[in-house]
Amino acid sequence: MPIVAQSTETTDWVSRFADEVIEESERRAPGKPVVVASGLSPSGPIHLGNLREVMTPHLVADEIRRRGHQVRHLISWDDYDRYRKVPDGVPGVDKSWAEHIGKPLTSVPAPKGSSHPNWAEHFKAAMIESLAELGVEFDGISQTEQYTTGVYREQILHAIKHRGDIDAILDQYRTKKAPAKKQPGQKPVDEAELDAAEGSGAAAEDDGSSTAAGYFPYKPYCGNCEKDLTTITSYDDDSTELTYACTACGFSETVRLNEFNRGKLVWKVDWPMRWAYEGVVFEPSGVDHSSPGSSFQVGGQIVGIFGGKQPIGPMYAFVGISGMAKMSSSKGGVPTPADALQIMEPQLLRWLYARRRPNQSFKVAFDQEIQRLYDEWDRLDAKVADGSALPADVAAHARAVGTAAGDLPRTPRPMPYRTLASVADITAGHEDQALRILSELDPEQPLTSLDEARPRYDKAEAWINTHVPADQRTIVRDEPDAELLKSLDEASQQSLRLLLDGLAEHWSLDGLTHLVYGVPKVQAGFSADATPKELPPEIKTAQRSFFALLYHLLVGRDTGPRLPTLLLAVGQDRVRSLLGQ
Repeated sequence: MPIVAQSTETTDWVSRFADEVIEESERRAPGKPVVVASGLSPSGPIHLGNLREVMTPHLVADEIRRRGHQVRHLISWDDYDRYRKVPDGVPGVDKSWAEHIGKPLTSVPAPKGSSHPNWAEHFKAAMIESLAELGVEFDGISQTEQYTTGVYREQILHAIKHRGDIDAILDQYRTKKAPAKKQPGQKPVDEAELDAAEGSGAAAEDDGSSTAAGYFPYKPYCGNCEKDLTTITSYDDDSTELTYACTACGFSETVRLNEFNRGKLVWKVDWPMRWAYEGVVFEPSGVDHSSPGSSFQVGGQIVGIFGGKQPIGPMYAFVGISGMAKMSSSKGGVPTPADALQIMEPQLLRWLYARRRPNQSFKVAFDQEIQRLYDEWDRLDAKVADGSALPADVAAHARAVGTAAGDLPRTPRPMPYRTLASVADITAGHEDQALRILSELDPEQPLTSLDEARPRYDKAEAWINTHVPADQRTIVRDEPDAELLKSLDEASQQSLRLLLDGLAEHWSLDGLTHLVYGVPKVQAGFSADATPKELPPEIKTAQRSFFALLYHLLVGRDTGPRLPTLLLAVGQDRVRSLLGQ
């Protein structure tokens, strides 16, 4: 679905940034492709918070493509960062991985059982697969490859030549204290910086180190143990001869930096160097990078040393998970895009990132909230189809369902997610039973194959199987609850008779909905079609009591899936048996 090219006809944040980025790109590099960028460190599972680092520039880049401009979305894989610590909860990883702390991520073994050659490639692979499913087009850049093949050699030499200027900029912030009051949910600046600054030493700041040889914005990796626990002891500017010593293993060597490719610029220098090298016009950053004295702010001054300019860089807020604390990639067990895509279609996940401005936080639902989100999405889908949606909502919807390259694959018959989840729950993997129930939802247009409801049905089934506790799963009774049926008063018995008498006539999702809500109305002397405004408040109480009775008789609990769906799933004959007919 195309998006109107003129931003004056839309009000969404993506169009406004696209306007600004196109204008700035023409000012900086007229006639050249627009460059936007993301940076991801595969130091552990790349989670849904990290995904915002990609989706924000992706959406802007895609809007620019829709307008006919050439654009490159770079993803810098920070796989030459140091391995800082062993993440918790990563399958196939134990405490023995601590021996690799200080090495480049590409020199750390992959988790046990992985088919990938190293730690970084293992975690990159899962993200690359998810980005493909989300329709994200990008140019990936391995920082290991860039550094070890000498691509940045001139930039490294330039940084060391101007190390005094860099040191002077950084010195403005070293003596400044972090703000006394932090933003809600924001880590202290120093902790946040350490999480982001893979290029620093184990205890050093991420802006380089001062030694007897002076300040250096560069860290060699040891030629013996591969760790970055090194100290530069001497350097000659004319010959570029550099001597370093490793505090981890005691190794020392002298190299010529104009030939040496086993080290990297420290983070606060590395990032602005790349802005200048790649000509980046737009790159967002998280709250932890945007605090006073942090890498984005400092980088805005250092980038000038490399002859570049700071990108347009909106700060993006944290992404949370329903029922979970803020995510951190340094701790294992955090949900990844692959985890989300197991239970939701790409369109829904794209929409969550598209509909909120970067500085607005939001949550991705892995609990019951996912059903409400899907209901909201389906309502928007209907409004867009009938032309009643607001312009900003239309734009967010269009960015969710497709890209400049075309629409993403979608479910042919998108039935309500909560209905599909209930059916998957009740049928416990029996596809023939699932098809029978789903085909009865709309008798006038029966489903002829489960493929018509896929992939949404598969996502709902995965959610039931992986995120609904066993004690909340639905198990239909094998036999009637004779004791409960025998104890029912006349009013309760009458309600069951009214339901059973209407089953055959109302055997569809809409029909059964009308029936189960109508029984208490009829019992109270009202029409089954009476609206809530026409009814006294006690009717709601009567309905809740009636529903609870049905749940007890059918599944032995107070609650369960929506009753119309449950009745269809159980089938007429079994319903009649369990309700005592």
